[in-house]
Amino acid sequence: MATPSPHAPTPSSLPRIVAASLIGTTIEWYDFFLYGSAAALVFNKLFFPGSDPLVGTLLSFLTYAVGFAARPVGALVFGHYGDRLGRKRLLVVSLVMMGGATCAIGVLPTHAAVGSLAPVLLTALRLVQGFALGGEWGGAVLLVSEHGDARRRGFWASWPQTGAPAGQLLATGVLSALTATLPAGAFASWGWRVPFLLSGLLVMVGLWIRLSVEESPVFKDARERAAARREKKGAARMPLVAVLRDHRRDVLVAMGARLAENISYYVITAFVLVYATEQAQVSRQTALDAVLIGSAVHFAVIPLWGALSDRIGRRPVYLLGAAGVGAWAFPFFALADTGGFGALVLAVTVGLICHGAMYAPQAAFFAEMFATGVRYSGASIGAQFSSVAAGAPAPLIATALLAHYGSATPIALYVMAAAAVTLVAVAAARETRHRDLGDDGEPGPSEAGAEPSRAVGGAR
Repeated sequence: MATPSPHAPTPSSLPRIVAASLIGTTIEWYDFFLYGSAAALVFNKLFFPGSDPLVGTLLSFLTYAVGFAARPVGALVFGHYGDRLGRKRLLVVSLVMMGGATCAIGVLPTHAAVGSLAPVLLTALRLVQGFALGGEWGGAVLLVSEHGDARRRGFWASWPQTGAPAGQLLATGVLSALTATLPAGAFASWGWRVPFLLSGLLVMVGLWIRLSVEESPVFKDARERAAARREKKGAARMPLVAVLRDHRRDVLVAMGARLAENISYYVITAFVLVYATEQAQVSRQTALDAVLIGSAVHFAVIPLWGALSDRIGRRPVYLLGAAGVGAWAFPFFALADTGGFGALVLAVTVGLICHGAMYAPQAAFFAEMFATGVRYSGASIGAQFSSVAAGAPAPLIATALLAHYGSATPIALYVMAAAAVTLVAVAAARETRHRDLGDDGEPGPSEAGAEPSRAVGGAR
């Protein structure tokens, strides 16, 4: 039996750790999704005027995709220092960067004021957002995964995942309230700036909570073991080198698993705003309200899917979600085409329920693939490098397909193809739910890559 760690958290501290990760993640996703919603609704007119509506939307979504391009860079930088310095410190840095960039967008001059400089500044701030978010996800899910009860890791680690729908809910809710209460001219003139400026207040709350929690006990133990080994073995490899040497297969599995999850989410929540308003002639308010309701249900089902993954495994739940989003692709657009509010709500809600079956176990699944000394780097790289090929171009590709074909059929086939890739990747993965994160046979953060990993509990 393993000796209890002196750094082990008390049972009462786990909810506080979960709350810190969830609130911080919610704020960061609020910032990120706010941009996506604004890109679909107003940025095409404010920063790319004079274009055909769909062309302007394409250009707007192109700056949206730029944020995803910065996420792998953020994953590399934050992963490296997170594996060496700790999870908590890097989470504080990511929150400050994201909040600062979002507030700056709120005061950004438009094309009418500064011409072509406006979209350049917008793109630069989007890069900062993407860089920060690339480091946020890995740290948030690891801080929870490495604390507490391993038997319920899927459930507890799924709570930071609810930060995505919570952020979407908050961003869409604020935008929906503003569009409902302000005249169209006022919203386009200054109303859209309000939710970006609100981010400053949210970041202050998030920092206060994150600074109050302790570092991961698993990381602390690994750091102490590494300090002892370093005296005997000298300098160690960088975490990135260790990941590429010992965990190439795991990184590829994570990237494939992420594909359908990422693509389906941005089609369901971002592109649907374009499709519903431009193709189905649904009002902007109706489309926002449908995403709002779907996001609320999404938030509620994620912990349920996470708990189910503790009972039957990460892979079965993930496979169910991938199959679900693939099967729902054609019904999703068929319901949206009706133009009815109830049908649109059903389309978005069912799609997000299926998405949740992938997103909920993803945190524990990815964390369990990697050893402690490279876990931040490995999980972040696997997740964020895939986002460049998945979530980044998804609204852009969907909008281009709609502009070219005038039909949702190729978009549905696009989602189904992504689901097929994810099904293959997850089917090829090892089940990980029994893995002990604190006893993986790996060197600590200062010695990442010095020893090969070994299986624990049949996980590997």
